[in-house]
Amino acid sequence: MSEIRLEHSWLEWLREEFAKPYMVQLREFLVAEKQKGKVIFPHGHEYFHALDSTPFDEVKVVILGQDPYHGPGQAHGLCFSVREGVRPPPSLVNIFKEIESDLGVAPGHFKHGCLDQWAKQGVLLLNAVLTVEQHKAASHQGRGWETFTDKVIEVLSREREHIVFMLWGSYAQKKGQVIDTSKHLVLKAPHPSPLSAHRGFFGCRHFSKCNEYLLAHGERPIDWSIP
Repeated sequence: MSEIRLEHSWLEWLREEFAKPYMVQLREFLVAEKQKGKVIFPHGHEYFHALDSTPFDEVKVVILGQDPYHGPGQAHGLCFSVREGVRPPPSLVNIFKEIESDLGVAPGHFKHGCLDQWAKQGVLLLNAVLTVEQHKAASHQGRGWETFTDKVIEVLSREREHIVFMLWGSYAQKKGQVIDTSKHLVLKAPHPSPLSAHRGFFGCRHFSKCNEYLLAHGERPIDWSIP
C-alpha cells in the first residue's frame, strides 16, 4: 500500500487510522498476498478511489456496498460500478431499472456501468471492504477494512449534516447503525441483487427521495443518468 495517496481532505480526518495496529496488519496482509502471486482487485492506486473521487466536504449521498467485484477488469474502487466496456452486473442493472421507474428515465438510457459521474457529483460509493482476491468473493473480509470504513461513516455522520445514506440490504443497514438520523436522511431497502430486489428494492424510490431531500436543504440534486 506504499504507493497509495489519499485525497487530502479525507487524509485530514483519517490520518491516525493508518498508524493503528489493524491498518498495519492489513497492509502486511496485502503485501504478503501479492508476494504469493495472488491477484488482488482493484489495483493498488484504486483502493481509495471512492474517497479520492468525492472529497469530504462534497459528500451529499453515501451508497454502501460490501465487497469489490472479483472478476478481471470489473472493480475500480467504486461500489456497484464497473469500468466502461464491462457488462454491468445484475445488481447494477436492477439499480438502473429502479432509476428508470422512479425518475421516468427512458429504458435503455444507461449505456455502461461506470459510476464516476455520480461520484463527481457528491455520491460516495463506498464498499465496506476495499479489496478482494480474484475469483474469491469475500476473501478479504475481517482483515481490517471494515474498521476503516466504519470510521469513514462515523466521521461523516458526526461532522457533516444533511447527507443521504442509502442502505441496501441487511449488511449495509447494520453498518449504518452509527448514523445520526437527526442530522441525516437514512433510506433503507432490500439489496438490489436479483435474489432480493423484488422484496422491496424495486419501488423504493430512493433516488427521487434523495433529490427531494437535497433540494429541501439547499443542495443541487444528483443527475442519476449515465451520460
